[in-house]
Amino acid sequence: MYIHGKGGSADESMHYMPLFPDSEVFGLGYQADTPWAAGAEIRAAVETLKSEHKYQNIILIAVSIGAFFSMNAGIDSMISRAYFISPVVNMERLICDMMRLANVNEDELKSRGVIHTDFSEDLSWEYLCYVREHPVIWNVPTQILYGELDNITSFATLNEFAENHSAMLTVMKCGEHWFHTDGQMSFIDAWIKNCEANILNEK
Repeated sequence: MYIHGKGGSADESMHYMPLFPDSEVFGLGYQADTPWAAGAEIRAAVETLKSEHKYQNIILIAVSIGAFFSMNAGIDSMISRAYFISPVVNMERLICDMMRLANVNEDELKSRGVIHTDFSEDLSWEYLCYVREHPVIWNVPTQILYGELDNITSFATLNEFAENHSAMLTVMKCGEHWFHTDGQMSFIDAWIKNCEANILNEK
């Protein structure tokens, strides 16, 4: 099951079909843009795959904020393993970074509720409160791919998450947050193939 990032689409899932030739690959085109609503969409989709389609071994591939939404979906027990590409893992830190960039303090955000910024991202007090009240709980065997030049999440933040969640972290030298060039996509392919081969060898 593929969960896209911001501005992405379910059609991106087609790229991963050759990497899992013995599986059916689904892309979820979720519509919500908050963790509580997007999480509900993702959970409903996974529950449908489990209950109606009877799939027992669900592998999750999630990109950027799609990974964050997935971790807020309460799907741990239904996912066999996960691949996160440039995941957003600490949304509170990211929001606070955006607030500093926009020169907005917490009192102002609380008072106004929503503040539009010059960098096309809305700051939301409701969103920040939700993130603080719902810390990420993720207990799925996870492989993480991170671009060395990621401008959204720092290596320190992602490495801390990986250590706290026993996730395996791979860094692509000169990689970006958005993996999209031929070289970057080839790196993703090789990374997943290697991870899957290691799993087979361990069985």
